[in-house]
This record gives sequence, structure tokens and C-alpha cells, in this order.
Amino acid sequence: MIDKLEYTNKHELIFLDQTLLPLKEKYHKTKSYKDVAEAISLLKIRGAPLIGIAAAYGIVMGVHHYDTDNRKNFEIHFYKITETLRTSRPTAKNLFYAIDRMTKVFEENIDKDFIEIEDLLLREADAIFDEDAEMCKRIGVNGSDLIGEKMSILTHCNAGELATGGIGTALGIIYTAHQQGKDVFVYVDETRPLLQGSRLTTYELERNGIDFDLIIDSMAANLMRDELVDCVIIGADRIASNGDVVNKVGSYSLAVNCAYHKIPFYVAAPGSTIDFEIPAGDKIEIEERGSEEITRVNGEKITSQKINVINPAFDLIPAELVTAIITEYKIHYPPYNFGALKHLFQSYVQTLRTDDEDEN
Repeated sequence: MIDKLEYTNKHELIFLDQTLLPLKEKYHKTKSYKDVAEAISLLKIRGAPLIGIAAAYGIVMGVHHYDTDNRKNFEIHFYKITETLRTSRPTAKNLFYAIDRMTKVFEENIDKDFIEIEDLLLREADAIFDEDAEMCKRIGVNGSDLIGEKMSILTHCNAGELATGGIGTALGIIYTAHQQGKDVFVYVDETRPLLQGSRLTTYELERNGIDFDLIIDSMAANLMRDELVDCVIIGADRIASNGDVVNKVGSYSLAVNCAYHKIPFYVAAPGSTIDFEIPAGDKIEIEERGSEEITRVNGEKITSQKINVINPAFDLIPAELVTAIITEYKIHYPPYNFGALKHLFQSYVQTLRTDDEDEN
């Protein structure tokens, strides 16, 4: 496993800077929740599940390093921490899922001693981390049932170890199938503009001994036409109750191409990525990122100063283009109605927590 993030007994967060991969493996240490929010915003920490985990530990760290005897000030400071982390990125559901869980623990125990509250928050952050690792494992097992003995799989962006608390979602399925002895080959989209595919997914696949080819994003349709792709598997940053999926920009065009070429288009994500309260994807806020991600390469400007740039970080994929959504609970097929399954996912997470507590 890649050591991408660790909360230490010195109450500091150590994290791998993903903006420098694969050419440089650099770890940062911080005791500031503001640094965590900035790292999330700058994509040094990225991937929907991992930013949720990082935010949870950022809350613990922010509480620990705040010195006060005044309960009201303590409470005000807690909400300042959560608000700072909430505004780091607007789209990924896991960020808000983790912060909401931490807030619930805080509010249910606000009358307790400050040290005890901090301990309870740390336990919750650890639980979020451990549960995500277990969810990834179970997604891998469920999704591997869709992988034949020999298949070529196309994936977009990075939904692997670097994006989660465990082996990953989309890549976790590929790793699991590979471990089962299946002959899997992967086509890796470069994933413009920040090249998470060419930088991060290739880095992971090399480490895990998976055969792959790196392609430019606009080449995928040609491979499908030539019958070289058996299925597409991507992750997700948020899923609406009706099965609409938001994922890295470029995902929608893959889904359209899959529909035209009659190729399965799979989405792999934990239940924590599903927004049970949002009925459809058009209600999901799509993050717009800075123009410099497109107008510069390695810090060097490649365009004129006067051009206008449109740079959404994510695409909306309509549910009717999604062949199946693979969660830790089961493989879901259309028509999707996750709103009706909210209580099942909640009870399933509780089962994961109980199993973890029994093991410890």
C-alpha cells in the first residue's frame, strides 16, 4: 500500500504531495488545519474519499492545537475549523460526509471534557479511515465479478490507492481481479488538464504489476471503434439519488462513446459518495478551477494573456448512460433509486464499524 496519509501521536498530519508524483515522492508535515484545507484545494491531497479522511484528521488537529478554557470559544473555534475545510472543494461528497460525522460527534459530546471530546473525534476520524479501506476492499470483490478471465479496461483520472483510504475504487476492482489471476490490461486516459491518469494511475499500476498503455484522452473512441476496450471503469466524486454521476471532466464523453459502441460503463464508489438528499445530478455544484491549470504547463505560460478559459473540474454523467454502480454493498443496476436505500447503507456502515471493533 502507498503511504499517502498518516496522523501521528505528535498530533500532526503527514501526507504525500500528489502534485509532484511520479517524478518526486515528497511528504509534508503539518499541525495546522488551514494547511490541510490548502493541500486539499491545491490537490496535494486529492480523491473524494481521501480528502474526507484528511478533513477529519484536520478537525482533530485543529481542536488539539487550540488552547482555551472557555467552552463557548472552544465551540466557536470548532465551527471555524469545519467551515474552513468545507470551502476547500465544493463537489466531492465524501468531504462533507466526513465533516458531518465529525460535527455530529462534537455536538453529541459538547458538555464533556475537552480532552475527552478530542479523543472521541480522533476515534471517529480513525473509523472513517478504516471504514473506507474496508469499503474499497469490498468494492474490489464485488466489481471483480464483472471482470472476465481476460479483459481490456479503460479508466479515467485516478480512483486508486492515492484517492482513497484503501486499494481504491475503480483501480481496486482491477487490482482484485489481477490478484484472482485474471488477465487484465488497462488503457489509462492521461486526464487533462492536470494529468492524474498519466501521473498517478500509471504510478500505481506500475507498482502493482498491472500491464497498461497510456493514451491521450481523445484516443479512447478510436480504441472502442477498433474493439480494443471491453469496459470502462471510473470512480465518482458524487452520485445523486437517481444514479446521476459526477466525476472528473472527460468522463461524460467516455460514457457517450460507450453507449454508441455498446460497451459497459461502470462506476465504482463507496456509499459515502452517494448524496441521498440530492434527487438528480443537475443539483450538484460543479467546481470551476483556475485558468492557470490550462494556460500553463509546469508553470510556463503556453497561451496569450487575453484568452478566456472554461475549466470545470467535473462532468455530469446521466444515469441512463451508467451500466452499473458498484458499491461496497452490492452492484446496482438501473433504474437507480439510492434515496430508498439510505437506511441500508447506514446500517451497512455500522456493520463495518462493528466488525472493526470486534477485530480490535
